[in-house]
Amino acid sequence: MSTTHPTVAALLDRAHRLGADPRNTNYAGGNASCKATATDPVTRENAELMWVKGSGGDLGTLTEAGLAVLRLDRLRALVDVYPGVDREDEMVSAFDYCLHGKGGAAPSIDTAMHGLVEAAHVDHLHPDAGIAFASAAEGEALTKECFGDRVVWVPWRRPGFQLGLDIAKIKAENPQAIGVILGGHGITAWGDTSPECEARSLEIIRSAQAFIDARGAAEPFGALLEGYGPLPEAQRRARAAALAPVIRGLASTDAAQVGHFTDADPVLDFLAREKHPALVALGTSCPDHFLRTKVRPLVVDLPATAPLEDVIARLRELHTGYRVEYQAYYSRHATVESPPMRGADPAIVLVPGVGMFSFGKDKQTARVAGEFYLNAINVMRGAEAISTYAPIPESEKFRIEYWELEEAKLRRLPAPKPLATRVALVTGAGSGIGKAIATRLAAEGACVVVADLNEDAASAVVAEIRDGMGADVAVSVRMDVADADQIDVAFEAAALAFGGVDLVVNNAGLSISKPLLETDEADWDLQHRVMARGSFLVAKAAAKVMIDQGMGGDIVYIASKNAVFAGPNNVAYGAAKADQAHQVRLLAAELGAHRIRVNGVNPDGVVRGSGIFAGGWGAQRAAVYGVPEEKLGEYYAGRTLLKREVLPEHVAAAVFALTGGDLSLTTGLHIPVDAGVAAAFLR
Repeated sequence: MSTTHPTVAALLDRAHRLGADPRNTNYAGGNASCKATATDPVTRENAELMWVKGSGGDLGTLTEAGLAVLRLDRLRALVDVYPGVDREDEMVSAFDYCLHGKGGAAPSIDTAMHGLVEAAHVDHLHPDAGIAFASAAEGEALTKECFGDRVVWVPWRRPGFQLGLDIAKIKAENPQAIGVILGGHGITAWGDTSPECEARSLEIIRSAQAFIDARGAAEPFGALLEGYGPLPEAQRRARAAALAPVIRGLASTDAAQVGHFTDADPVLDFLAREKHPALVALGTSCPDHFLRTKVRPLVVDLPATAPLEDVIARLRELHTGYRVEYQAYYSRHATVESPPMRGADPAIVLVPGVGMFSFGKDKQTARVAGEFYLNAINVMRGAEAISTYAPIPESEKFRIEYWELEEAKLRRLPAPKPLATRVALVTGAGSGIGKAIATRLAAEGACVVVADLNEDAASAVVAEIRDGMGADVAVSVRMDVADADQIDVAFEAAALAFGGVDLVVNNAGLSISKPLLETDEADWDLQHRVMARGSFLVAKAAAKVMIDQGMGGDIVYIASKNAVFAGPNNVAYGAAKADQAHQVRLLAAELGAHRIRVNGVNPDGVVRGSGIFAGGWGAQRAAVYGVPEEKLGEYYAGRTLLKREVLPEHVAAAVFALTGGDLSLTTGLHIPVDAGVAAAFLR
C-alpha cells in the first residue's frame, strides 16, 4: 500500500489552508507545487519529481489524486525544444511525456511556471488585493513602492511556457525576491520549504491589502447615485424573485442555464455608485474571472425604484444590444483558428438596488461565476483606491476566452445528464413517491426544490440528496399546496435558488377511505383542498414562472388508477383524483402554445414507503379488502396482470420517462404505473 510522500502531504496541507480563505484565491483558481526526490520503481534510483495541482482542481479541496506528477529532468529538458512564444501552446501536450507513472490529474497550463522556477515550493494565487495591483494603471510603480525589491513586477503575458521562463529568469536575477506580481493576472511566490512558501504568499497578499487600506481613497467607486441604493430587504428579495425567471430566460437564449442570485453588500454598494457603469464596461481582468463571467456583464441602467414592468422591458432591450455587441466582439478578434462562438448571452446580470444574477450549466457553475464577479468588484475597488483600474486589452481577453486549450478542456468534460440545466419542484417530496421522484430527478441532473408540508422531512430529503450529489443540487421549502401564499413563497425560493422552475410535479396528496354514507363534508373538502385545489394552485404558479422564462416546461400530475377506476368506499379520493386527471387534459390544451407540456402518472397500490398508506389509508384499504395490513402490497400485486408490487421508484421512473427528453412531443398523456389493472385501462 502506497503512502503519501511527506513533502506532498505538506503541499496538500498548505493548499487547503490557502484555498480555504477567499482573501487568498478564488474557487478553482491558482495552483501550488512541490519538488522532492522519490524512488523510481523501475530503476530503483532517486528521481527528482514535481507534484502540482492539476487542471481544473481547487486548492481548498485538493487531494493527492488531483495532483499531476512529472519528472523534473524531462520537464526542464523541454526548454531545449521550445519552439517560441508563437507556438507555446504545443508545450502543453509535451507535458504528457514528462508524467511519472499512471493516474493523477492532467497538467495545467501553469505547469511550466512551477517546474522552471528553481524553488522547492511554488504558489500561484489570485488574491483580490494582488490583482488590484496587477490591474492598476500604475501597477509597476505601486509594486515597487509597496514591496521594494522583495516582490518584482512582471508585465502581462498570457499563461504558458514563456511566462514560466520569464518568472524563472526573474527569480534567478533577483535572489532577494520572494515572489512576483503578474500584470493583469495574480501573484507567484516561492520558498525552500512549504512553510516558507506559504508565509511568503501570505506576506504578499497581506502587504498588498494593508497598502490599499492605508493609501486608498475612502470611496473609490465615487459618490452615491440617487435612486440606485439598495431596496429594503423584503422588497429587494421579492423583486429579485420576480426578475429571476425573466433574466434566466434571456440568459438561456442560446443554451439553457441555471441561475444564482446574490445581494451581497459589496455588489449593492458597487451598483449604487457613480463609477459603476464605466467600470462594468471595462470588464474583468484576471483570466480566471472572465473565463467564467464573460468579457463583461449586462447591467441595468435604471434606478432601483423604477417600476418592475419598466425594468423588464429595459432588460429585454439591453439583452438584444448585449448579444449584438458580443457577436461584434467575437468578430473583431476571431481568426480562422478560433473555436466557434459559444453563445452571446451574458453570464452576469447586474440590477441596481437588487443584486447580481449569474448563470452557468449547473448551479455550482452559476454560483462560482457570481463569486468571481464579486472578486472582480473587490479588484476594481482596490485598483481604483490606489490608482485607476486598467484591465488587460480586450484582444487579450479574447485570446483567453477563446483559447484552444480552454476549448480542449471543455471537450474533455463528460456529457451532460438528461436533466442538466433543468430546475424541478416536487410537492409532497418529504417521503414516499415524492421523495423517490425528487431523488431520481436530481440523479438525472436536475436541480430540485423539495416541497412538503413537513419541513423537517423535506430538509432530511435534501440532506440525503446533497450527501450523494453535492450541496448545490437541492433546497427545501415548507409548502401547504392549498395555500396560495405559501405556494408563492416556495416559487420565489426556487427563483432565488436556481433562477426559476421548469419541471413541476404535483405529487402532494392524502386519502381517507370511507363508504359514501360515512364520508362527511370535511372528508370531501380536505381531499379536494389538497389534491384538486392544490394541484390547480401549484400548476397556476408554475405556469406563470414558465411563461415568464419563455423556455417551455413540464408539469406532471401524480394522479391515480382511482382517477379512472371506480373502487369501493373511495368517493372523495377517487373524485379528487379524477379532477386532477382532467386538469392534465385541460392544461395540456391551454399551455401548449407556451411549449409547456402537461402529463400525468396513474399509480396504484404503492404501499411500501408511502406516506399516505402509513397515515391510515393502508389500514382502511386492508379492511375493505379483508386482508392484513402487512399483506396489502402482496394483495395489490396479486390482482395485477404482471403480479408485481409497485414501488415509489417505479413512479419516479415514469416521471423521468415523461421529462427526460425522449417524449418531448408528448402532452396530455396519462401513464399507468399499476403493474396492469385491466379495469383501469385508459379508453
